[in-house]
Amino acid sequence: MTVIDPDTPAGWVPEDEDADGTQDMPLSMRLSIADTLTLGNATCGFMAVYFTTTGILIPHLTGSDESGMARHSAATAVILMLMAAVFDLFDGLVARKLRSSPMGAELDNLSDLISFGLAPAYFVLVYGMVADDAHQRVSALAAIVVLLAVVLRLARFSCVTLKDGMFQGMPSPFGALTVVSIVLLELPFVPTLLAIIGVAWLMVSRVEYPKPRGVLAVAMLSWIVAAMGLLAAWAFDAPGGQLLLQTGCALQVVLGAVIPLFATARRVNTFRDNRREARAAQLP
Repeated sequence: MTVIDPDTPAGWVPEDEDADGTQDMPLSMRLSIADTLTLGNATCGFMAVYFTTTGILIPHLTGSDESGMARHSAATAVILMLMAAVFDLFDGLVARKLRSSPMGAELDNLSDLISFGLAPAYFVLVYGMVADDAHQRVSALAAIVVLLAVVLRLARFSCVTLKDGMFQGMPSPFGALTVVSIVLLELPFVPTLLAIIGVAWLMVSRVEYPKPRGVLAVAMLSWIVAAMGLLAAWAFDAPGGQLLLQTGCALQVVLGAVIPLFATARRVNTFRDNRREARAAQLP
């Protein structure tokens, strides 16, 4: 039987009964530096959606002829996605070097969903509305495919344990930048649609991708900085800016296609080596 002290105010709970001990803990003590970088990732993704809406979609719906504004907004939206990729790269490095809070993994998945799921999918959706040869409903379907691919990929990442140093499926930041690069190439609608769906399939595939650590992380960061420069040159209509941007986008797409080929070739070679060793072991 529970005995209640009549002098105790209703709803009062003793301090030592606070299970998690975080009732009076300040927010700064609960968020690590890595978590702050992860929130920067989410902010960049949201702002990418904002610039895509205000600088591309709304002028198109209102009949504005300011093509320069649309170009600047498109470049800004993609640069923000690139900045989100930088935050995503550094929050993992900082978490390994310093510490991460218990909610770090959940924050990372939610932020990645915004920056590398919602933002590129919305970019594809708007492309289907403003491009001359695009079909809006088909583009909406492609955008949904991209979004669901990222959702499934992030959910699988949280549930499946893989060998150290490898991802299963194209990482969502790499996939998002590849999808945006396909759109910026301004190819005919059907090849663009097929390429976008192909990237979505790679994100949920079992193809192995190396994690960006060490030299690979430096190379990735250098590539992101170079891509920002190409986008800025294109936005301000610098001489050769259009050609430079298309070259950079084409290189991004080629990398997205070549890495799975190398991974598949490596898996085939490993399988052949294992069969040879098994046959050699069976010989008398």
